[in-house]
Amino acid sequence: MIAATPVEAQCADAVLMVRPARFGWNPETAESNRFQRAGTGTGEAAAAAREFDTLAACLAGAGVEVIVAEDSPEPVKPDACFPNNWVSFHADGSVVLYPMLAPSRRAERRPEVIDEVKRAGFHVSRIVDLSLLERRGEFLEGTGSLVLDRPSRTAYACGSPRTTPAALAEFAARLGYRIVTFDALGPDRRPAYHTNVLMAVGEGVAVLCAEAIPDAARRSAVHAVLAESGHEVIEIDAAGMGCFAGNLLMLRARDGGARIALSEAAWRALAPDKRRRLEAHGSVVTAAIPTIERLGGGSVRCMLAEIFLPRGAPPRG
Repeated sequence: MIAATPVEAQCADAVLMVRPARFGWNPETAESNRFQRAGTGTGEAAAAAREFDTLAACLAGAGVEVIVAEDSPEPVKPDACFPNNWVSFHADGSVVLYPMLAPSRRAERRPEVIDEVKRAGFHVSRIVDLSLLERRGEFLEGTGSLVLDRPSRTAYACGSPRTTPAALAEFAARLGYRIVTFDALGPDRRPAYHTNVLMAVGEGVAVLCAEAIPDAARRSAVHAVLAESGHEVIEIDAAGMGCFAGNLLMLRARDGGARIALSEAAWRALAPDKRRRLEAHGSVVTAAIPTIERLGGGSVRCMLAEIFLPRGAPPRG
C-alpha cells in the first residue's frame, strides 16, 4: 500500500550539484548517448570545473539555494556532474536511488553526497533503493529517464536502454506515479537516450520536441496529458533539441519568483517568440557550459538534482 504523501510543488527552491573531479568523455555511455562528442583530453576537466562553478554562481546569484558536493577523485567518474540520474529528493522525505546502465556511473551513488544535503538542513526519512534492479538488467536513470509533473504525480518517460518497463513499474508502485510512456528519437533519428533532452515540465509551462515522438497517437496523448494538467506547451524542433533547448529546469528563488535555468546554447537555439513565451513564466538564468555539453552529452537540467525534502530536524514520535 502506498503511504499518503504531501502534495509536492513543481519547482524546488534548492538544488544539489556535484563538482566533478575527473570529468571527461565516457566511452561506456557514448553508444546510447548520441549527444556526446569525443574530446582531446587536454584541459577539458579544468574547463568543465570552471563551467560548473559558473552555473552554480549564476543560480545562487538568481536566488536559488545551491548545495555543492565534491566528487571523489577515485574511482574515476567522468559523469559525476550529472547527479539527477542517480538520485532524487522528495517532499515526503524520500531519497530515491536509481539503477544505472553504465557500470562506471554506478560509483556516483555515494552516501557522502546525500550527507551533504542533510548537513544543509534537510531531513531524510527513507531511502528507496531501486539500484538492485541493475542485477536484473533493468534501468531507470532518475530525472533523466523521468520528467516529473509532481503535483499531478505524472511521470513522462521515453523507452530506451536506460529506461526499461520493469524499472518504470517499480518506480510507479513505490512513489505513487502514473507513467506516460512513448518512444522518441534524438536529432540523429536514433532512440533518444533520456526523456529530459526532449521535454521539460515546469509550473504552467512545458517544453516539448513533439516531432521526436514518431507515433502520432502517443504524441497526441502526451499533448493531451500536458493540457489536462494546465500546461502551455512550447514546441521545439529536432535542431533545438540537439542544442539542449529541451533540457531546462524551472526553479523557485528565495523571493518566491520562478527561475528557468538552461544553457546559453539552449537559449540561443530558441526562436524569439519561444523565448518570449518562456520568459512569461519566469526569469531566465543561463550559463555557458560547452565542454560539459559536448563531452558529457548533457546540459543544465542534467546537472541539477532538485531538493524537495522537508527542512529541519526529523519529527519526534
